[in-house]
Amino acid sequence: MDRNTFIAGLSDLPARCILKDEAELRPYECDGLSAYRRLPWLVLLPETIEQVQFILAYCHTHNVPVVARGAGTGLSGGALPLDNGVLLGLAKFSRIIDIDLPNRLARVQPGVRNLAITQAVAEHGLYYAPDPSSQIACSIGGNVAENAGGVHCLKYGLTVHNIAELKLITIEGELLTIGSPSLDSAGYDLLALLTGSEGLLGVIVEVTVRLLPAPEQAQVVLAAFDSVAAAGQAVADIISQGILPAGLELMDTLAVRAAEDFVHAGYPTDAAAILLCELDGEQHEVEVQIDKVTQLLQASGANEVRRARDEAERLRFWAGRKAAFPAVGRLSPDYYCMDGTIPRKHLGQVLSTIAQWSKAYGLPVANVFHAGDGNLHPLILYDANKPGELERTEEFGARILELCIAVGGTITGEHGVGMEKIDQMCVQFNEAELQQFHAIKQAFDANGLLNPGKAVPTLARCAEFGSMHVHHGELPFPELERF
Repeated sequence: MDRNTFIAGLSDLPARCILKDEAELRPYECDGLSAYRRLPWLVLLPETIEQVQFILAYCHTHNVPVVARGAGTGLSGGALPLDNGVLLGLAKFSRIIDIDLPNRLARVQPGVRNLAITQAVAEHGLYYAPDPSSQIACSIGGNVAENAGGVHCLKYGLTVHNIAELKLITIEGELLTIGSPSLDSAGYDLLALLTGSEGLLGVIVEVTVRLLPAPEQAQVVLAAFDSVAAAGQAVADIISQGILPAGLELMDTLAVRAAEDFVHAGYPTDAAAILLCELDGEQHEVEVQIDKVTQLLQASGANEVRRARDEAERLRFWAGRKAAFPAVGRLSPDYYCMDGTIPRKHLGQVLSTIAQWSKAYGLPVANVFHAGDGNLHPLILYDANKPGELERTEEFGARILELCIAVGGTITGEHGVGMEKIDQMCVQFNEAELQQFHAIKQAFDANGLLNPGKAVPTLARCAEFGSMHVHHGELPFPELERF
């Protein structure tokens, strides 16, 4: 359909909600995965639910695809626009609609920043638990779409564990309410299905989140190790003792030095790896667990173990971890952030393999990850201005993801599949499983207009990729046989 003709049919939409000139479209050409860019055909910025319903129904009528976008902080290309479709920006949906203190719930629009929810309820002794590193900027609608986690997801869960109800609009323009503020809702658990659906099934216009009481005490222990493998073993030792930290994060030496130079968190820059372990709860309980964790870390070979001296230092420790991604960005013109999850017992072996491949590819890697639940974030440093270097980086990243699968893990923990990992979906899932994904997509979006080409590959793509022969338990390359 001709764009001008399409725009003429949007006459009920305020002119300020329509972006069509190149200078206006350019800021929307990518999300946080800036290696992939595409100028959108048209950007629409609705201000009301009714306008979203009108836009989606209009696109459905004229068979125009739609990509929903929140704050654009996603790292898998999930909000990459289309050159023949609408980019639907939800940034103007930025109100906290209601705070229900007795039931510890908050109803918010999808453009509300993650951190803003906690800031709004902090005076009542409450907070919203999922805390992605980008929480100062990322929006709650995007968190739901990607099922975002954060440094405290080990104890408090991902987004799916911390929301009660969603309102979303189908491609036909129908407004649906999924879930319930109560403890349970009738019917199938569509709330879990939609959380992490990456904009393929509907457009989220309201989220009811669960709030938690702020813990009486929170304390962080920092431990330094001479090897990443020893730090990984310490993680297993802590979990095996039945201790459930609020957060358990590991950073290798490259990430530590970058974060320290950027934030001045007080990290030991001569360590091969550091481990941050936070315990929270009642004061006596925390003190007992901190003593136990300190002993475990020392027994695991830590050459330095220290507690945060006060709340300010505790926050600095976490500030360094949460700033690790931008800090690493100062080391190289570009970096490629991976996101895979593995069984904790393979942490040392997998990191060793990544280090070997790093040397073979000539591409440095900084490792930052949620060690407690095995969610890896290798940051591959490269320079896109050098011919062929992006392609080598993509190949390296793909091998890391397939390594995660080979040791019994998965290709994503919290960043989603988007465009980045769509080929590795062909490795992780077999034909029957992919057909089920397509059946769900068909039920919600029969014409495939919502975020097409993302997250779930076609069977034809998998056949072309040559991975349909790789079944569960089969190793995609020989050097993994030792696992």
